[in-house]
Amino acid sequence: MKGGDNMTKKDLIEVVAKKANLTNKASRDAVQTTLNTIRDSLKRGEKVVLTGFGTFSVRSRQQRIGRNPKTGERITLAARKAPGFTPGKTFKKAIR
Repeated sequence: MKGGDNMTKKDLIEVVAKKANLTNKASRDAVQTTLNTIRDSLKRGEKVVLTGFGTFSVRSRQQRIGRNPKTGERITLAARKAPGFTPGKTFKKAIR
């Protein structure tokens, strides 16, 4: 990895290309298709369960009161949906 402590999408594509014996173009297409599929499934309200890795899901956030950090003024933050990730047991064990 060239980016220091962070793996970038470019780094991921290069690693996948090497480990799966793919060209960089084929790897880029595979990685992008995977990410697009996860995003599109979440947009449809579906969970994406990757056994041994984790679950991507959509989480609902309630309307709440917040503060403008510059002025301290109270503001209402609208309810919204946000993507979420819950790591699987195997994934959590690998990180420990």
